[in-house]
Amino acid sequence: MSKLRPFTSHESETRIDGEGVYLRHPAMSDYVSWAALRHESHDFLQPWEPTWPVDDLTRPSYRRRLRRYAKDIKEDLGYPFFIFRARDDALLGGCNISNVRRGISQACSMGYWMGKPYAGTGLMTASVRALLPYIFKDLRLHRIEAACLPSNEPSKRLLTRVGFSQEGQARRYLKIDGEWRDHVLFAILSDDVTKTEGSLS
Repeated sequence: MSKLRPFTSHESETRIDGEGVYLRHPAMSDYVSWAALRHESHDFLQPWEPTWPVDDLTRPSYRRRLRRYAKDIKEDLGYPFFIFRARDDALLGGCNISNVRRGISQACSMGYWMGKPYAGTGLMTASVRALLPYIFKDLRLHRIEAACLPSNEPSKRLLTRVGFSQEGQARRYLKIDGEWRDHVLFAILSDDVTKTEGSLS
């Protein structure tokens, strides 16, 4: 079960536990591990992500990133998480909740990345599964949206595995690696999770 506590730009006490993993908000103390993992995984991640700024892996850029994260959380616009392996606290990747909409929508978007050494091991599946109750119960949202490139078969399998449904395709939806690219659109509703839990009980 997720535990929601206030976020600070230095250290975060928010922790969400999953199967073999846990998630918490990024902290300044994560910089060295984060920069090393991103650097090691650059070529692996490049085909699936927006173009990185030239100074993306520098400490000043990371500080700006934390300030932006803190502002998003304060304004209820987004909730960033780093993913760690439970047995040794190794940083594995990240999962971001963004574009939070309240009012009549009650929805958000989800994106994620996994470092190259840990891809394909089931740890991202465990991380997304752990985040769903946090989004639906703690944040009290109704709908989570996700998008991936049509060629990203691992991501499509992951989303389907955790209960997302494919809803269509959007042309030139996001700018990835410097080019506007079509994306496959997925979503999951709070009702979907409730039905799944009921069928397993």
